[in-house]
Amino acid sequence: MLSRASNILIAFGALAVFGGLCFIPAGLGEHGEGSLLGLAAGVCSLGILMIASGFYLKARALTTDAGNAKAREAGNARRRIRGGCDLCGMELPVIQCKAHRLNLCGNCLTQHYDFRSCVYTPSKRLAENKSKAMAAKGRGA
Repeated sequence: MLSRASNILIAFGALAVFGGLCFIPAGLGEHGEGSLLGLAAGVCSLGILMIASGFYLKARALTTDAGNAKAREAGNARRRIRGGCDLCGMELPVIQCKAHRLNLCGNCLTQHYDFRSCVYTPSKRLAENKSKAMAAKGRGA
């Protein structure tokens, strides 16, 4: 609903700016009317304000949606994942540091990254956990 209102504001703002630009030639020139030039400036500025308001409403709707998604994700992410990252334990590991023998998720890798001492390989922990789970359920591995 908010997105539709912002689209309407942007459309009417663009029409107002166009209308204001159409009045400018009447205010300029040899026999120009000075009051029309002021009217054109006022209508253009009103149109630009409407466009800016539309973009503000769009951004506001996006941050509200992102805030709701973060709240839902935070509620689900509080549990530690078995076989997860060695530092945070919240996500599945994607890479292993051979020097420190740590399985790291993408977020923890940015904090841990040191090109001078660490050697990284893809993590095997996800594949190992999957095969163990399949064997435990009797589906073979």
